[in-house]
Amino acid sequence: MAFVNTIFDSNFIQYASYVIRDRAIPELEDGLKPVQRRILHTLLEVDDGKYHKVANVVGQCMKYHPHGDASIYTALVNLANKELFIDKQGNFGNLYTGDSASASRYIECRLRPIARDVLYNPKITEYVPSYDGRSKEPVAFRAKLPLVLMLGAEGIAVGMSTKILPHNVHEVIEAERRCLRGETFTLYPDFPTGGLIDVTDYRDGLGKIVTRAKMDTSDEKKITITELPFGSTTETIMDSIEKAAKNNKVKIASINDYTSDQVNIEIKLPRGVYSNEVVDALYAFTECEQTVYCNLLVIKNNMPVALTVTDVIKYHAKQLVSVLKDELLLEQKEQIEKLHLRTIERIFVEERIYKRIEQMKTQDGVVKAVKDGFVPFKKELIRALTDEDIDHLLKIPIRRISLYDIQKNRQEVAAINERLKEIAKLLKNLTKYAISWLDTIEAKLDGAATERRTAITNIETVAAKDIVKRDIPLRYDAQNGYLGTGVSGGTEQLRVTPYDRVLFVRRAGIFTVTESPEKVFVGPGMFWCGLADKESLSAVLFTVIYRDPETKYLFVKRCRVTGYIMNRDYFFAPDGKEVFHVDTRKNFSFTVHYEKTGRIKKLDETFKANAFPEKGFKAQGARVAPKAVTSIDVEPSA
Repeated sequence: MAFVNTIFDSNFIQYASYVIRDRAIPELEDGLKPVQRRILHTLLEVDDGKYHKVANVVGQCMKYHPHGDASIYTALVNLANKELFIDKQGNFGNLYTGDSASASRYIECRLRPIARDVLYNPKITEYVPSYDGRSKEPVAFRAKLPLVLMLGAEGIAVGMSTKILPHNVHEVIEAERRCLRGETFTLYPDFPTGGLIDVTDYRDGLGKIVTRAKMDTSDEKKITITELPFGSTTETIMDSIEKAAKNNKVKIASINDYTSDQVNIEIKLPRGVYSNEVVDALYAFTECEQTVYCNLLVIKNNMPVALTVTDVIKYHAKQLVSVLKDELLLEQKEQIEKLHLRTIERIFVEERIYKRIEQMKTQDGVVKAVKDGFVPFKKELIRALTDEDIDHLLKIPIRRISLYDIQKNRQEVAAINERLKEIAKLLKNLTKYAISWLDTIEAKLDGAATERRTAITNIETVAAKDIVKRDIPLRYDAQNGYLGTGVSGGTEQLRVTPYDRVLFVRRAGIFTVTESPEKVFVGPGMFWCGLADKESLSAVLFTVIYRDPETKYLFVKRCRVTGYIMNRDYFFAPDGKEVFHVDTRKNFSFTVHYEKTGRIKKLDETFKANAFPEKGFKAQGARVAPKAVTSIDVEPSA
């Protein structure tokens, strides 16, 4: 058994780690899940400026992704619909209506140039073998922008989940700029479907937002939904409205969807109903208003970590500076190498060192002749001559040597030296360079396509129970003993809403509080039922008349219900007592019938309920008389 548990623990930990790191949670460094990273890596490999069939891209990507074509296709469509890195052609679905994309063989895509600027730097990116060992794929792109905030992400792993809302690309870039300058910044979500949001409780990406549809109520007999709340489509919105109308929570005459490239859901209202009366109900009972909870969970240093939006911006501001520095150092190294090659080429031709190899009969002799030829010019070299340098010189064609342009060489050397000075200057001012890079990349963005679409506003949340009308009859069938809104016969006790709590008192003197019941058995002879909200209950004074079965003495207890636990039975009388009657009238008369004995001459006696004091719920009742009681008669209600 211990062996089995060890295997289970080991395998489960491996599986959980795999799902968390390699499937569900995005990487902080590039903001991508593995399938998204592999798609972009594939597009970078096949990129030639032309459109590619999505089916071909999916097939190429399967070299890196071991989970089949369906997951790649779905991820590619979703990534393309972010309108950031992938240019699409064909039907990629409709974000507004929820319509799916065409089959992969019918649609095309290609990489936008901005993807290379932000992601592609293979010389400073770490690559690992793919799952079958035939290819190389990046561990993570060294992204220069916080894509995890731009794209957003949602995923459920083992024991944890992430919900990162998308943010406006211009606002993210501005936040990173401000961070580099040491200034304060704030970032709030922006959704492709538009709508309205309240970010009061956003808590820097770890709280929640309230999102609403945008409505045109200029026509008092018609409501037009023009923008959708995050996470909804026109289909889900219409379904929720139709369901609410069916349940009499929203009054509408008809609803039609005219959405194409813009959202246009038209709700027509019945006679006598106006738009300002229906809007709150739409927010309360339909998907026109939703609360979205956020959890910014990412993979950082190979471990899941919960961060704030501010943390992500600060991390990527440092990463941008680091990546730009590495690129500059790499370019500096390449430029120095280029300068070295131009220098040895000039010396090799100008000083006619190539003439020394004409008489040499062996390879070693040729190499030695070249090395000896460079000895007098050692001080002019950038670095020591290597065998690779000599091999480079020996491969120069005779035609190029004979037509060698010394003036062109000097121009190239001057340009290289000028660029090296620029690189040295940039390395001393990396923060300013990073800010200027952000300015440059922002200028390449499509202004119209990347503008903020979601309006930030203050939303007073509409509670459904505050606007719903109390118009559902709660009936009690004394013959069958059933109480509820779904009881067809019997007598109506009161009118309720689906959000009300109801207290009912059974014949045995037991009371229970439940949500408005559809149909519950309470037994015959129910004493009372009413609303169980604090205000309603505080006004109800219960009079409980009960008898001690041993002494047969009668007691009267007057009390109020000040607290309860839902769906739990409570006894008005102490344990083991017989409840004769429960009443909620402030005053009434009841007649007591005593047991006939030799000493008792008066067998009947009438009392007023208000003659007995009000006590706490757990207190004992007041004894009526030290006489055995057989029964009572209660004055009927007027």
